[in-house]
Amino acid sequence: MESGHLEIIFDRLGHFGRYQIFIYFTCAFQNISCGIHYLASVFMTVLPKHTCRPPGKVRQVLFQNTSIWRLEDVWTLFTSQEEYHVVVLQEDGEVWELKSCHRYRWENVSLLNDDYNGIKSSFPCLDGYIYDNSKWYSTVVTQWDLVCNREWFARLIQPTFMFGVLLGALIFGYLSDRVGRRMVLLSTSMGMYVFGIAAAFMLDYYSFMLARFLLAIVSSGYLVVVFVYVTEFVGRKIRTWASVQVHSFFALGTMVVAVTGYFVRTWWSYQLILSSVTIPFIFCFWALPETPFWLLSEGRHEEAQAVVDTMAKWNRASTCKLSELLSLDVYSPVHNKPSEVQGYNLSDLFYNWSIGTRTLIVWLIWFTGCLGFYSFSLSSVNLGGNEYLNLFLMGAVEIPAYIFVCLGMDTLGRRAILTFSLLSCAVSCGLIMLIPRIFYHWVMLTSMVGKFAIGSVFGLIYLYTAELYPTMIRTQAIGSGSMVSRAGSIIAPFSLYLSGIWTFMPQLLVGILALVSGILTLKLPETLGQPLATTWEEAMKLDAEKKQQSRFYSFLERGREGERQ
Repeated sequence: MESGHLEIIFDRLGHFGRYQIFIYFTCAFQNISCGIHYLASVFMTVLPKHTCRPPGKVRQVLFQNTSIWRLEDVWTLFTSQEEYHVVVLQEDGEVWELKSCHRYRWENVSLLNDDYNGIKSSFPCLDGYIYDNSKWYSTVVTQWDLVCNREWFARLIQPTFMFGVLLGALIFGYLSDRVGRRMVLLSTSMGMYVFGIAAAFMLDYYSFMLARFLLAIVSSGYLVVVFVYVTEFVGRKIRTWASVQVHSFFALGTMVVAVTGYFVRTWWSYQLILSSVTIPFIFCFWALPETPFWLLSEGRHEEAQAVVDTMAKWNRASTCKLSELLSLDVYSPVHNKPSEVQGYNLSDLFYNWSIGTRTLIVWLIWFTGCLGFYSFSLSSVNLGGNEYLNLFLMGAVEIPAYIFVCLGMDTLGRRAILTFSLLSCAVSCGLIMLIPRIFYHWVMLTSMVGKFAIGSVFGLIYLYTAELYPTMIRTQAIGSGSMVSRAGSIIAPFSLYLSGIWTFMPQLLVGILALVSGILTLKLPETLGQPLATTWEEAMKLDAEKKQQSRFYSFLERGREGERQ
């Protein structure tokens, strides 16, 4: 039974009735949790100012020629980002010079003096560190001393999470076709709650990383399957808007992270509160059915009919019998078994030179979109000003971006919007590099323009990829693009560390990729107004029509030149 035949059901029962509205917003609400967990580490891994802890009790402290009595008060005198050191006099008479990653004992001296030039004995920070807790009382960095030679442990937290995201897309994308969409949504949502809570109670770094890794797998699994689930419940008249606007709830998750980070400054409390967002979905999940598409593909026609009857009741429409509506005996032995289809694999995305070139360009767009998306979000807290407001605005700007995509792609076309967005992102990255850092308001505004542009790319590429490939390879095309994009999300945190080499290295990387991707997008065919391809011939026909359009425009231009002559 082909999915195209099932569209008749939505013509009878409604494309987006009360039943679909309930299902859509219930599932979309859980998308907020995905957005939360994807970016929660922004504040959990904050690296505060720190200095080595002295080996004994402190009697007096000297910092920048100012004498104080408590070592913890030294941060109130801190005025610059330059290398600093603190000199302390212990109760046993020893004088120690403390730096961020080293400490030195001054020999043959018993008085504090900032101009000491004598012998200094170097020692490692075996007694731990003293942190500036003026902003955050506790982070995972301060919890397990992930500084100095252990700083790379903190830098692995987000890339490891994104690697779990990649695995989750592979695992649950496969399982959703085997055990059903509903079961995957339930298991991944329960996993998000359990692993999210568990991460807050982990007593060591490695257990925390394991909990976060498992949390990434289930969060990614939900995010991948929910797109399929809501798409199979809404009619074609609203399907494009519904699929794109699911991203808006992910953006709401980013905004929730910013607000929670502002009010809660202890990492484990912060993690507990963010994980609790899943609870409403778990309570509402019992009312969510399996999709009729999947039930019919598995030969479970009585259950599919029950879902259709429920949909009709909620939508206040008269129900319809699947067998009568589709003019098929769906209860016969023939239709109780899924049809056998020819197997396709990744190599089919390089069916010929034209399709292979199309695939490479699409993969580059996926990679650039994801790299830029997370680079803008993760770097927003380092742009100056209020880091919580910065992240909040980076999430908020995505919502109008998705509205722009929905309005623009059906008027100007998919390719035009995608090219415009990629080139706009490239220009934004270039402007960020030119604006002096002291004008951080302008830097933030330009970054928001860049995030708007790359958010538009991210919202459109799912649909555009589906329209560029025929039915038998469409799932592999979207799945492979998603895998390539996850590589971009893994690299994004590492690209931010390149700012240690040059402040604007992340913007330079994203800007170059966006520029190249934007230019290459012009080589892709336009799919606006074209039916979905079902064969390779129809897919390649898109390229033929693009060439005909190019020749037509060239002919018109030559005609205008002839008239002018």
